[in-house]
Formats: sequence, structure tokens, C-alpha cells
Amino acid sequence: MIVCKTIAEIRQAVAAARKAGKTIGLVPTMGALHAGHVSLVAACRRQCGFTVVSIFVNPTQFGPNEDYARYPRTESADLEACRKAGVDAVFMPAVTEMYPSQPMVTVTVGRIGEVLCGRSRPGHFAGVATVVAKLFNIVAPDKAFFGAKDFQQTVVIRRMAEELNFPVEIVVCSIVREADGLAMSSRNRYLSAEHRRQAAALSAALAAAQEAIRKDHPPAEVVSAAVRGHLARHAPDGQIDYVQIVDPADLSDVANTNRPVLVALAVRLGTTRLIDNVLTDP
Repeated sequence: MIVCKTIAEIRQAVAAARKAGKTIGLVPTMGALHAGHVSLVAACRRQCGFTVVSIFVNPTQFGPNEDYARYPRTESADLEACRKAGVDAVFMPAVTEMYPSQPMVTVTVGRIGEVLCGRSRPGHFAGVATVVAKLFNIVAPDKAFFGAKDFQQTVVIRRMAEELNFPVEIVVCSIVREADGLAMSSRNRYLSAEHRRQAAALSAALAAAQEAIRKDHPPAEVVSAAVRGHLARHAPDGQIDYVQIVDPADLSDVANTNRPVLVALAVRLGTTRLIDNVLTDP
């Protein structure tokens, strides 16, 4: 496995792989790797001949009061996980390598970046889109792999790739969950034992919503109220940021559930903000 700290190094590694006739796959991460990331690597290896994992905690997607400084950084463990997973190259740049000066040119994200998580995290998706655009230009992958837990992120990146004509296929992979249903996340380690117990209510509420939609197609507001009620009963310490039923294509609110919909939520338990979603087609 090649470990590259500079843009020049990763471009050289990718160029050699492409010269050998291999397709290039990219798995962008912020490190603190878990089984969800490993599943993305496995999908990438199945579809591509050369797998690149980027590990970069991107400062431009964190707000002034968010957890950039304390975001987990586990470089040695991450590299070992990549080796075990069969990664071909890791791109692990410093902030100064990715942003040698204050950025003057960024990717602007429209309405799809202003709803759901974007409502409480202004500027977040502009930071995400900018760093992913940079990674696409640096690595020039044929395919890039993202997890469905960050569903809004996948919508933003897919639209960016389409509208800015990046020659890359966006592959979205299923959410990987703990035994009790909690979506795997690098931030789960921040949960106290009690909040970790309550966190299982998020996926349980979504599963109940999915079942109700498949069975009876209730109005979206009824589904949303049921999810909130479940959270109030089973995660009493949770502070709900949002529970919304939206169109999975453009994240616009929907009134009816007799069509494919995304049930999405964000809940804060203590200092940890958790997100989850379920895609339901009646």
C-alpha cells in the first residue's frame, strides 16, 4: 500500500495505475475508519482495479462552533484498516497541502445544501462540495464511493458531478449499522453509555416509519409526528434538529407517501449530533 502525503505523489501513483490499464476508484473519508468505511472500500475493490482512500479532516465543512478540533484523528489505526482492507493507495494530505492559502474560489451549493442538515449547518455543504471537487481533480477517479447515511451529501455530490461535468460515476452504498440498528459513525464514540442506549431509537423510529409507509401510505405529517413521538419516548434526552419526509431526488418536502420518499432525521444526544435516514418505496 502506498501512502501519499502530497498531491504530486498521489497523482504519480494514479498515473502508474492508469498506465497499467486499471480503473481508479476513490473512497473519500475524514478518517476514524469503521466498518462502514471498510464496506465502501470493499465495494470499490469489486468495481475498480486501483482503490484510493483519502483521509482528510476538511476544515471548510465545519462551522465555528462545531467539533473540528476534537474530531477523532486515528492515523495509525486508519492505515492499518486500509492495509487489511486491501487499499492500494492512501492520500493523507496536510491542511496546508489542500489549502496552501485562504480559498478565494469555492463551490457554491444551492437549495439542496440549505435544507435538512444545511439549515442548521450553514456553509457545510459548500465546504463538502469544494473539497470533493478538489479530490476529483487531484485523483481523477473513474468512480467515487459514498455511504447512504450522509444521504444529503450524496445528492449534493451527484448534482455537482453532473452539473460541473466531472467524468466520474458516483456510487452510493448502503448504510452499515451496529447490532441494535444505530448507523455507524465516527462520532458514535462520543456518546455516553446512556446516550448510546437511547441512540438506538433513531433507527427504530425510521424502521417503524418505513413499515407504516409501505402498509398504509399515511400523510407525511403523520409519519413525521409518529417518528417524533417514538424519539420522545425512547430517546428522552435527544434534542431533535429535524424529522422530515422528502423527495430523494431533490430533497424537497412532500405531503404524501404513496411514492418513493426519504425519511430523514438529525438528533443531538449530549454534544453528539447523529443523523440517519431510510429510503422507502411503497
